[in-house]
Amino acid sequence: GGDHTITYPILQALAAKHGPLGLVHVDAHTDTGDTALGEKIYHGTPFRRCVEERLLDCGRVVQIGIRGSSYDPDPFKYSREQGFRVVPAVECWMKSLEPLMGEVRAQMGDKPVYISFDIDGLDPAYAPGTGTPEIAGLTPAQALQIIRGCKGLNIVGCDLVEVAPMYDVSGNTALLGANLMFEMLCVLPGVKTL
Repeated sequence: GGDHTITYPILQALAAKHGPLGLVHVDAHTDTGDTALGEKIYHGTPFRRCVEERLLDCGRVVQIGIRGSSYDPDPFKYSREQGFRVVPAVECWMKSLEPLMGEVRAQMGDKPVYISFDIDGLDPAYAPGTGTPEIAGLTPAQALQIIRGCKGLNIVGCDLVEVAPMYDVSGNTALLGANLMFEMLCVLPGVKTL
């Protein structure tokens, strides 16, 4: 997809049908800013707008891989005040995320869930083709553990955003993004896999 702004209208449409949604959000940033350059809608604000419009079931929101630069001395404060579970990247380093995803499945229950995956959640060693790369991120194997760990949830939609192929002449970011999107399609309800 495009930048993370696209998630906002998608969640508006899905919440109109399903009510407030759970969210599995993989990203280097919480994307809960209020404004940038005077604008309230941009790629760093979609989840604040979603909270304001009650599109999210805030007790069923998890943000994984969060790290990096911020304009705020406590960049996780807003998310935590809303009841989101924030899993900073440092808590993911050098470990399997399968136990975390067991906890996430229990948190999400059987109510509708949306997956939003920003490619900058991954370390730029693997995915440099993005507009806001941050060092010390997740690995592709951890990305697969997160997505495959969503199997069995009541997933009503998903996205993969912020891939900018012009910043990666190798094409690896686009390849990784395409594979992660395929993996998300494979965990949708009713999809049979081997």
